[in-house]
Amino acid sequence: MKKITIAIDGFSSCGKSTMAKDLAREIGYIYIDSGAMYRAVTLYSLQHNLIQGETIDTDGLKNQLKGIHISFKLNPETGRPDTYLNGVNVEADIRTMAVSSKVSLIAALDFVRQAMVMQQQEMGKAKGIVMDGRDIGTTVFPDAELKIFVTASPEIRAQRRYDELKGKGQEANFDDILENVKQRDYIDQHREVSPLRKADDALLLDNSHMTIAEQKRWLTEQFNKITAEQG
Repeated sequence: MKKITIAIDGFSSCGKSTMAKDLAREIGYIYIDSGAMYRAVTLYSLQHNLIQGETIDTDGLKNQLKGIHISFKLNPETGRPDTYLNGVNVEADIRTMAVSSKVSLIAALDFVRQAMVMQQQEMGKAKGIVMDGRDIGTTVFPDAELKIFVTASPEIRAQRRYDELKGKGQEANFDDILENVKQRDYIDQHREVSPLRKADDALLLDNSHMTIAEQKRWLTEQFNKITAEQG
């Protein structure tokens, strides 16, 4: 069967990554978390004092960007890929609120996006990949055979994020998370470079009131339909 490229875009905390990871595992494709790449750059920037409040030392980050190496390695225990920053597993570190509250600022920088998009396009040359993010179907892989745009209400997304953090034993405040979700939505949709938007040929999936099983079934149906058409 001919392999395709699957692009899953959408708002933060929609469950895109979980959805994409599960789909990739089921169909035997490679999963790439593009959002984790921006989170890793954000973590690096925080670690190296390149972010002070809402201000980013863009010159400093630009000079150090070539020294930021991001890779993914399969975790044998979870069966899912972990994110590595310069050889160090940072999967847990990049999911904290400290990173979540700054990642949209970093992702809005044109030179960061250009560097990440180049890496992502290189990863996807061989097809047979599932990638999720904000601009995969519009900028990274505009010719992807299957594009999906995921959305859900801000309140539901904030609750999911809250439950995820509490489940990991981390401190979490629902109101702070909801405000962060709304801020990220605004920044993601209004940035100058590759703003978040639904590609014209993307399928819309509002998963506000869907179970994981219902999402899986819907995704599998779309994949089977496209691959049947591709021959």
